[in-house]
Amino acid sequence: MSSQDDVRRMTIADIARMHADGVRLPMLTAYDYPTARILDDAGIPLLLVGDSLGQVLLGYDSTVRVTLDEMLHHTRAVVRGARRALVIGDMPFLTYSTPAKAVENAGRFLRDGAGAVKLEGGARLERTVETLVGAGIPVMGHIGWTPQSQHAMGGKVRVQGRSRSQARQLLSDAFTLQEAGAFAIVLELVPEQLAAAITERLSIPTIGIGAGAGCSGQVQVVTDLLGLGDFIPRHARPYANLRETIGAAAAAWAADVAAGAFPGPAEATRMADEVLADALGRTAQDRPAASGEAAGIAIPLDRDL
Repeated sequence: MSSQDDVRRMTIADIARMHADGVRLPMLTAYDYPTARILDDAGIPLLLVGDSLGQVLLGYDSTVRVTLDEMLHHTRAVVRGARRALVIGDMPFLTYSTPAKAVENAGRFLRDGAGAVKLEGGARLERTVETLVGAGIPVMGHIGWTPQSQHAMGGKVRVQGRSRSQARQLLSDAFTLQEAGAFAIVLELVPEQLAAAITERLSIPTIGIGAGAGCSGQVQVVTDLLGLGDFIPRHARPYANLRETIGAAAAAWAADVAAGAFPGPAEATRMADEVLADALGRTAQDRPAASGEAAGIAIPLDRDL
């Protein structure tokens, strides 16, 4: 049996090998240390520190508001929690607007322990992806619905690639990213037939979210998976209802506090009664000799004040 010291973090070479062997790739978002530990122990090979944390964790109205420092803060936590999974840092809005800027900012993700970065966009990022890969930084692409471009895409979340021109553009984007050196591509909100066709034509894996079962793998936002959010999108499937579980647990605990049932003996610690008596000045030598003092009331000695 291997010891914990034998555990090795996955690399993009491992992901390529799994894909070549026909293994379907699961990827989940993770934003903190305890969740990363649980997902890593569950055997999830890819953990994405998504900028979705802006909405599901920080309460922002869009991913555009997420800063680089916030992403790096959460990436470090996930890296500490996951010992085996490949951790991918989502580069936030405007942190890769030029190739030079992309290298500088992506380098910070890798210095903080991430094994790769993810960028949103297709053919327009060709030179940026080539530059990053040339600098030794693994890149995951992301096409289809790209939340950071929501304002340029009309603001409303919608499936991409339904028209002939959009479908051909997505095909072109996918091939361009592959040729530029991306090791995988996220396909978000793409018709399942188109996503399957793109997947069949690429040599690198596709990771679908709202893109059907024909992709090489799937990704879900972990709060959707666990039923923690106020809203579950149509393309997600909750596998638990932790919102209800957590709410019930908090209400039960508050009721026990109000009733005096928490904490009980199991949650409390006791000390030796004689030690407490000595500390409070209740021993015989601490009691006053004068008979006028009230019986049983201890007066601490000067040395104890």
